[in-house]
Amino acid sequence: MPPLHILLGLLLLLTPPPCCSSAAANGDKLPAGQALAVGSKLVSRNGKFALGFFQPAAAAGSISKSPHNATSPSSGWYLGIWFNKIPVFTTVWVANREEPVVHHNLNQTQLKIASDGNLVIVLTHASNTESVVWSTHIVNNMTQASKKNTTTTSVALLLNNGNLALTSEQKVLWQSFDYPTDVVLPGSKFGRNKITSFSSQLISKKSLIDPGLGSYSLDLEDIKGFVLKRRKNPSIVYWLYESSTTSAMNLLPLAKALLDLNPQTKGLLNITYVDNNREEYYMGTLRDESSASMFGLLDISGQIKLNLWSHASQSWQTIYAQPDNPCEPPATCGPFTVCSSKPHPSCDCMESFSQKSPHDWEFDDRTGGCTRNTPLHCTSDKNMTSSTDIFHPINQVQLPYNPQSIVAATTQSKCEEVCLSSCSCTAYSYNSRRCSVWNGELLSVFQTDDTGEHVLYLRLAAKDLRPTLRNNKRKPTIGVVATASMIGFGLVMIMVFLLIWRDKFKWCGLLPIHYDHQASVGGIIAFRYTDLVRATKNFSEKLGGGGFGSVYKGVLSDSKTTIAVKRLYAAHQGEKQFRAEVSSIGMIQHINLVKLIGFCCEGDHRLLVYEHMLNGSLDGHLFKVSNHDDDDALNWSTRYQIILGIARGLSYLHQSCHKCIIHCDIKPENILVDGSFVPKVADFGLASFVGRDFSRILTSFKGTTGYLAPEWLTGVAITPKIDVYSFGMVLLEIISGRRNASPETSYNTSSCNNNNTHQHVEYFPVQAINKLHSDDVKSLVDPRLNGNFNLEEVERVCKIACWCIQDNEFDRPMMGEVVRVLDGLQEIDVAPMPRLLAAITEQSGAATSM
Repeated sequence: MPPLHILLGLLLLLTPPPCCSSAAANGDKLPAGQALAVGSKLVSRNGKFALGFFQPAAAAGSISKSPHNATSPSSGWYLGIWFNKIPVFTTVWVANREEPVVHHNLNQTQLKIASDGNLVIVLTHASNTESVVWSTHIVNNMTQASKKNTTTTSVALLLNNGNLALTSEQKVLWQSFDYPTDVVLPGSKFGRNKITSFSSQLISKKSLIDPGLGSYSLDLEDIKGFVLKRRKNPSIVYWLYESSTTSAMNLLPLAKALLDLNPQTKGLLNITYVDNNREEYYMGTLRDESSASMFGLLDISGQIKLNLWSHASQSWQTIYAQPDNPCEPPATCGPFTVCSSKPHPSCDCMESFSQKSPHDWEFDDRTGGCTRNTPLHCTSDKNMTSSTDIFHPINQVQLPYNPQSIVAATTQSKCEEVCLSSCSCTAYSYNSRRCSVWNGELLSVFQTDDTGEHVLYLRLAAKDLRPTLRNNKRKPTIGVVATASMIGFGLVMIMVFLLIWRDKFKWCGLLPIHYDHQASVGGIIAFRYTDLVRATKNFSEKLGGGGFGSVYKGVLSDSKTTIAVKRLYAAHQGEKQFRAEVSSIGMIQHINLVKLIGFCCEGDHRLLVYEHMLNGSLDGHLFKVSNHDDDDALNWSTRYQIILGIARGLSYLHQSCHKCIIHCDIKPENILVDGSFVPKVADFGLASFVGRDFSRILTSFKGTTGYLAPEWLTGVAITPKIDVYSFGMVLLEIISGRRNASPETSYNTSSCNNNNTHQHVEYFPVQAINKLHSDDVKSLVDPRLNGNFNLEEVERVCKIACWCIQDNEFDRPMMGEVVRVLDGLQEIDVAPMPRLLAAITEQSGAATSM
């Protein structure tokens, strides 16, 4: 006897349908007098497309051919067309996008041809009355007799290309291809009717579970052409393809070339363009409808995509996308978010903001964006100087949409004050000497590959960042404990190795590098102490010295390479500097950074091995005194190339490394020059690391007096702007060929400035800014050059130097901006006199008059 469930199945197959008006499954027609209920569907003759009611919440992301089997009340029901043979449920058209049918009305909902000839979705109420949920709204001026005849002969037909057509006596009264939702299928026209002004329009859906009208639209408009824009207020056009008879035709070879370049689409699609007195449209047709499944889509994120079904991966693949950057649409991630396109589009809330609706984000609807955790401190008082709000920098981003330019704000501190003075101001930027502020929501902020001139300062409540700063202060303590534990464990292991291979392993194991000066990992060699003793001839030729050790010249016996060996003082004195140097410059390479060849960490010996710089350090060329000063002085062209090289090296450290490296001790003594006078930043003994998630770091190290930024002297956490300050001071010394003397220092007047009639010399940075304001930079240039210099370049360098030494770190440029100015790609204005230098000027003047 066969199983019970087989008998039941046979019984069901033999049982007639409960209502004669229900459309038969797998049929492609719905004639007048019949209805399509929930649970039934029309299927095109080729089986490729299906029409029926579906529930997005059940179908979103599912591998299901029957989306109508779900009964979750959490989402409405819609009439739509989808790919019937593809396991990933994918809709291509939706009728009632804004009028979903709720669950308790499912049994009373049907699709049918109404008495007026329209195809409608109707809801039958308990009183036996009907209400129309959706209609084709056919405009028909026929007589009642003709209308009645047309109604009785009308048929809704699902065609093989996915088009739902309402026909009567082989005449098309209405078709879904004329009213696309967010998808364009092969065989459909996308364009405009010049007579009726009717235009096809794609509108993205709201989310994966809501096919309603979303944030973006695509039209083929008269004169403008293809217009892709954000629909909601503010309406933003962010992609435009100009369309005219000439330019539109130029799109055809481009589109065909893109398709032919991809072996998956080559020969699949034939694209045509029509422009006549009646209409203008594009249309793509499949050469073989059974060979592939593909469609054009206006995605939720605002991108136009061409998707092709891959049988190998059983998934949709995007063959083409426009715009290329998925973060470019203005509201991809919503307000107060930062979008990242690598490796895939992702959205994150800005600092101290949280997702407005995590549920919506889960289904790709991020239009609500993020909301502020703590309200800003703002009153109606016009004087906002007492506001406790602060600004958090967001580096390397595309600045938001719709900035307001503030011409009167000539410094970053003034720009910040302008933003604080307005309760609606949420962010500002000060880039290229221009102040911009934003009021209200921030849109279109996304990360870039640019080396960071775009910095957005986000306004936050002060208490939002205080816990973060406290936590950051604890992290070094935890890091020190962890590091100490690791070092302790390493030392124990080393002692064991020493007992086993006493003569083979004598180094400290600072880095995971083999003990063999022939071998290297990451380009760094671990040397034996005895090898370096031989290479330097027992440290006999001293090149120079500093606070942490002396530098000796040497030659590697195997490669004949000339080296410079820095021999640090006792290990307990120079251990931190040794580690900072190896971990910073040892892991990076740049033409303007000195190359660390290797190190020795054996017993109490701490040595660093560098490439040898034939011309030594910059100070030896700038400040040397000899009988032939004019002949030995660096010419201006060489000085300018040195300036540009230092700037590029610092820009690389600050903005291109995995972690931002702050040198902390920029001065001429730490700038080496090779045989061609190519500058190389050296001596990273004080270097500090700043993770890309942080903007400041606390350090007990201090650089060299005369080059220290004002904020560092107060003990606050530092930023890369301290290097910018030091760089500015070095620039002034390169211009003048002498030290930046403090006001209290006296000079021999003959060695400084022949115009001075007293021994007391004005602080040179003060001179520089005063001369710059009076348009007299010629007098600042090293007299040993005898007037042989490029005045435009001198003015440019002097302007940069004066901006770099501003009191407020926010007014100083980033090194990437400095490089662009030096390259002549960007112009800057004259900097104001810093308050600190102004005070020095007043004190100096008072002392001189006494």
